Amino acid sequence: MTVNLSEQRPKVARPAAETVVPAPVPAFARVRRLAVEVAKFGVVGGSGVAVNFLVFNLLLHGVSWAPMTATVMASVVAMGTNYLGFRFFAYRDRSSRTRQQIALFFVFSGIGVMMESLLFYIGYHGLDMNGSLGSNAVKALSIVLASAFRFLVYRTWVFQHEAKQGAGAR
Repeated sequence: MTVNLSEQRPKVARPAAETVVPAPVPAFARVRRLAVEVAKFGVVGGSGVAVNFLVFNLLLHGVSWAPMTATVMASVVAMGTNYLGFRFFAYRDRSSRTRQQIALFFVFSGIGVMMESLLFYIGYHGLDMNGSLGSNAVKALSIVLASAFRFLVYRTWVFQHEAKQGAGAR
Protein backbone atom coordinates (compact mmCIF):
# COMPACT_ATOMS: atom_id res chain seq x y z
CA MET A 1 0.00 0.00 0.00
CA THR A 2 1.36 3.35 -0.99
CA VAL A 3 0.35 6.73 0.25
CA ASN A 4 0.65 9.70 -2.02
CA LEU A 5 1.51 12.67 0.22
CA SER A 6 1.36 15.15 -2.63
CA GLU A 7 -2.38 14.75 -3.03
CA GLN A 8 -4.42 17.42 -1.40
CA ARG A 9 -7.42 16.62 0.64
CA PRO A 10 -10.69 17.82 -0.78
CA LYS A 11 -11.69 21.11 0.74
CA VAL A 12 -14.78 21.09 2.86
CA ALA A 13 -16.95 24.16 2.74
CA ARG A 14 -17.14 25.68 6.17
CA PRO A 15 -19.87 28.11 7.09
CA ALA A 16 -18.74 31.68 7.56
CA ALA A 17 -18.66 32.95 11.10
CA GLU A 18 -22.20 33.91 11.90
CA THR A 19 -23.12 36.88 13.95
CA VAL A 20 -25.88 36.12 16.35
CA VAL A 21 -28.73 38.50 15.85
CA PRO A 22 -31.16 38.45 18.74
CA ALA A 23 -34.75 37.87 17.85
CA PRO A 24 -36.85 41.01 17.92
CA VAL A 25 -38.50 41.60 21.25
CA PRO A 26 -42.28 41.77 21.03
CA ALA A 27 -43.80 45.15 21.85
CA PHE A 28 -45.51 43.84 24.99
CA ALA A 29 -42.23 42.52 26.37
CA ARG A 30 -40.52 45.87 25.73
CA VAL A 31 -43.33 47.75 27.46
CA ARG A 32 -43.21 45.32 30.39
CA ARG A 33 -39.42 45.67 30.67
CA LEU A 34 -39.71 49.47 30.59
CA ALA A 35 -42.46 49.36 33.24
CA VAL A 36 -40.22 47.27 35.52
CA GLU A 37 -37.35 49.71 34.92
CA VAL A 38 -39.57 52.70 35.72
CA ALA A 39 -40.81 50.94 38.88
CA LYS A 40 -37.27 50.23 40.08
CA PHE A 41 -36.24 53.79 39.23
CA GLY A 42 -39.25 54.94 41.27
CA VAL A 43 -38.27 52.85 44.30
CA VAL A 44 -34.72 54.18 44.31
CA GLY A 45 -35.86 57.67 43.39
CA GLY A 46 -38.55 57.59 46.08
CA SER A 47 -36.02 56.71 48.74
CA GLY A 48 -33.78 59.48 47.37
CA VAL A 49 -36.69 61.92 47.57
CA ALA A 50 -37.30 60.89 51.18
CA VAL A 51 -33.63 61.48 52.01
CA ASN A 52 -33.73 64.78 50.10
CA PHE A 53 -36.78 66.06 52.01
CA LEU A 54 -35.51 64.82 55.36
CA VAL A 55 -32.13 66.52 55.00
CA PHE A 56 -33.70 69.65 53.45
CA ASN A 57 -36.20 70.15 56.27
CA LEU A 58 -33.63 69.33 58.93
CA LEU A 59 -31.22 71.92 57.52
CA LEU A 60 -33.75 74.64 56.60
CA HIS A 61 -36.29 74.40 59.40
CA GLY A 62 -34.32 72.46 62.02
CA VAL A 63 -30.97 74.26 62.12
CA SER A 64 -31.95 77.37 60.09
CA TRP A 65 -29.49 77.07 57.21
CA ALA A 66 -29.93 79.32 54.19
CA PRO A 67 -32.59 77.91 51.80
CA MET A 68 -30.27 77.49 48.82
CA THR A 69 -27.57 75.85 50.92
CA ALA A 70 -30.15 73.49 52.44
CA THR A 71 -31.58 72.47 49.05
CA VAL A 72 -28.16 71.91 47.46
CA MET A 73 -26.82 69.91 50.43
CA ALA A 74 -29.98 67.81 50.58
CA SER A 75 -29.73 67.07 46.86
CA VAL A 76 -26.05 66.11 47.14
CA VAL A 77 -26.73 63.70 50.04
CA ALA A 78 -29.63 62.17 48.08
CA MET A 79 -27.37 61.86 45.02
CA GLY A 80 -24.95 59.68 46.97
CA THR A 81 -27.66 57.38 48.28
CA ASN A 82 -29.26 57.21 44.83
CA TYR A 83 -26.02 56.06 43.22
CA LEU A 84 -25.90 53.07 45.52
CA GLY A 85 -29.56 52.25 44.85
CA PHE A 86 -29.24 52.55 41.08
CA ARG A 87 -25.97 50.62 40.89
CA PHE A 88 -26.98 47.74 43.13
CA PHE A 89 -30.76 47.56 42.63
CA ALA A 90 -32.36 49.36 39.71
CA TYR A 91 -29.61 48.84 37.14
CA ARG A 92 -27.67 45.93 38.61
CA ASP A 93 -28.20 43.97 35.38
CA ARG A 94 -26.36 46.61 33.39
CA SER A 95 -22.64 46.85 32.71
CA SER A 96 -20.22 46.71 35.59
CA ARG A 97 -19.07 49.76 37.49
CA THR A 98 -16.41 51.75 35.70
CA ARG A 99 -14.77 55.11 36.30
CA GLN A 100 -16.61 56.43 33.27
CA GLN A 101 -19.96 55.27 34.66
CA ILE A 102 -19.29 56.88 38.04
CA ALA A 103 -18.12 60.12 36.40
CA LEU A 104 -21.17 60.25 34.12
CA PHE A 105 -23.49 59.57 37.05
CA PHE A 106 -22.08 62.42 39.09
CA VAL A 107 -21.87 64.82 36.12
CA PHE A 108 -25.51 64.22 35.17
CA SER A 109 -26.57 64.22 38.82
CA GLY A 110 -24.75 67.53 39.25
CA ILE A 111 -26.69 68.94 36.30
CA GLY A 112 -29.86 67.60 37.94
CA VAL A 113 -28.90 69.32 41.22
CA MET A 114 -28.38 72.60 39.33
CA MET A 115 -31.76 72.23 37.60
CA GLU A 116 -33.44 71.41 40.89
CA SER A 117 -31.73 74.33 42.66
CA LEU A 118 -32.64 76.80 39.91
CA LEU A 119 -36.27 75.71 39.98
CA PHE A 120 -36.27 75.90 43.77
CA TYR A 121 -34.77 79.40 43.66
CA ILE A 122 -37.42 80.59 41.22
CA GLY A 123 -40.22 79.24 43.39
CA TYR A 124 -38.79 80.16 46.77
CA HIS A 125 -37.61 83.67 45.95
CA GLY A 126 -39.38 84.53 42.69
CA LEU A 127 -42.83 83.23 43.58
CA ASP A 128 -42.38 83.99 47.29
CA MET A 129 -43.15 80.42 48.36
CA ASN A 130 -40.90 80.59 51.39
CA GLY A 131 -43.03 79.29 54.21
CA SER A 132 -42.78 75.76 55.53
CA LEU A 133 -45.49 74.45 53.20
CA GLY A 134 -44.44 76.59 50.24
CA SER A 135 -40.77 75.63 50.45
CA ASN A 136 -41.68 71.94 50.50
CA ALA A 137 -44.08 72.34 47.58
CA VAL A 138 -41.42 74.09 45.52
CA LYS A 139 -38.86 71.46 46.54
CA ALA A 140 -41.25 68.68 45.43
CA LEU A 141 -41.89 70.27 42.03
CA SER A 142 -38.20 70.88 41.44
CA ILE A 143 -37.40 67.24 42.31
CA VAL A 144 -40.07 65.91 39.94
CA LEU A 145 -38.84 67.98 36.99
CA ALA A 146 -35.16 67.20 37.60
CA SER A 147 -35.99 63.49 38.04
CA ALA A 148 -37.46 63.26 34.54
CA PHE A 149 -34.12 64.52 33.19
CA ARG A 150 -32.19 62.09 35.40
CA PHE A 151 -34.26 59.08 34.33
CA LEU A 152 -33.54 59.74 30.66
CA VAL A 153 -29.81 60.28 31.02
CA TYR A 154 -29.19 57.49 33.53
CA ARG A 155 -30.84 54.84 31.37
CA THR A 156 -29.36 56.20 28.12
CA TRP A 157 -25.77 57.04 29.02
CA VAL A 158 -24.87 56.04 32.56
CA PHE A 159 -26.26 52.53 33.15
CA GLN A 160 -26.15 51.16 29.61
CA HIS A 161 -26.78 47.58 28.60
CA GLU A 162 -23.51 45.85 27.73
CA ALA A 163 -24.59 45.40 24.09
CA LYS A 164 -25.17 49.14 23.70
CA GLN A 165 -21.94 49.93 25.49
CA GLY A 166 -19.96 47.64 23.17
CA ALA A 167 -21.60 49.10 20.06
CA GLY A 168 -20.93 52.65 21.22
CA ALA A 169 -17.27 51.89 21.87
CA ARG A 170 -16.58 50.85 18.29
